[in-house]
Amino acid sequence: MITDIKERVRKKILRRSVNQPEDKLISATSGRLISLDVMRGMIMIFLAGESCLVYVALKDMSPNATYLRVVDFLFQHHEWNGLHLWDLIQPAFMLMAGSALYISYHNKSKKGISWEENFKHVAIRCFKLFLLGTAIHCVDKGKLVWELWNVLTQLSFTTLIAYLIIRKSANFQVAFSIALLILTEVLYRYLNIPGFDQPFVKGANFGSYIDMVVMGKINPNGWVFINILPTAAHTIWGVVAGKLLVSQYAASDKIKRLLIAAICALGIGFALDWAGITPIIKRIATTSFTLASGGWVLLFMAFLYWLIDVKKINRYAWLFVVVGMNAIFIYMFFETVGYHWLDGFVAIFVKGFAGLVGTPEKIQSLLSAIVTLFLECYLCYWLYKKRIFFKV
Repeated sequence: MITDIKERVRKKILRRSVNQPEDKLISATSGRLISLDVMRGMIMIFLAGESCLVYVALKDMSPNATYLRVVDFLFQHHEWNGLHLWDLIQPAFMLMAGSALYISYHNKSKKGISWEENFKHVAIRCFKLFLLGTAIHCVDKGKLVWELWNVLTQLSFTTLIAYLIIRKSANFQVAFSIALLILTEVLYRYLNIPGFDQPFVKGANFGSYIDMVVMGKINPNGWVFINILPTAAHTIWGVVAGKLLVSQYAASDKIKRLLIAAICALGIGFALDWAGITPIIKRIATTSFTLASGGWVLLFMAFLYWLIDVKKINRYAWLFVVVGMNAIFIYMFFETVGYHWLDGFVAIFVKGFAGLVGTPEKIQSLLSAIVTLFLECYLCYWLYKKRIFFKV
């Protein structure tokens, strides 16, 4: 069955890519670049691994300090000032969403759908994302709560901001994103609200003050709602990248421009941190973090575009494309049903049978997490086979 699904998806991918000019690697059906579909799917699998407790199980495998540092770097957010690989997942999600937003707008424009007509659809989608994001917090707490820290909630705001300027030139959009970063710096550094006048201290910064005003609480781990301002830059940069990728520039020029933007963002971001001007802090999305993380994501986007859309090395792209086809649905599934029920359900049987043959408890936990992750990915295969696509 899986082989059959694999072949179907591979044929669909080949229809998108084989014998097409480099500048027209856009799917005739979805209007998306294959590399963007792959990027979306990779993000979803990484996030699913977290909800399935794969990374917790990996961390418990060994007490070795070096091993633990590697696992933390790969699969845990940095405690405060610094940058881990896992800190790039949300920026990648935001930036990828911006590219998809522009490509969708671009394709609708070619069909005669105006910005105004499409705005209603985008606004409704953002409202749904907001509701889903707040609902996840309620499910996590087992009661109604008013919390706005989830990535879907953040995305609902950044998508709306990006769409409002989607018709502007790329130069304007980049300038606007820089203005948002400067505004964030000003708000954190110069408002000097009593008790919240330490810009880069957890719980004592402007972001925490806004949380107290809007939600009446401070996140114990340092996350802040006002991150919607600086991280809107990621979504806007995604719009600019999407505009570039569907343009008439040669593929080599597109890659060159992405690489230049990535190197500039990385250089400025890390320079701000190393110079002691603005530390890289993911939890409050400082300017240095936004730039550095955005640079890494653009670098990865350029690599995927070169590998998949230009070189057409996409034999295994189907694995990620299928998972990304129902990105929002699968995210909601593993954050709610998966984490709160499926993980435990699978553990009963996997650990039970593994225990019968004397499998160590740590191995049991890892096997259970991997089986759960497989089942959630298989759900994506099944949805594709049934041609069921959930749209927000």
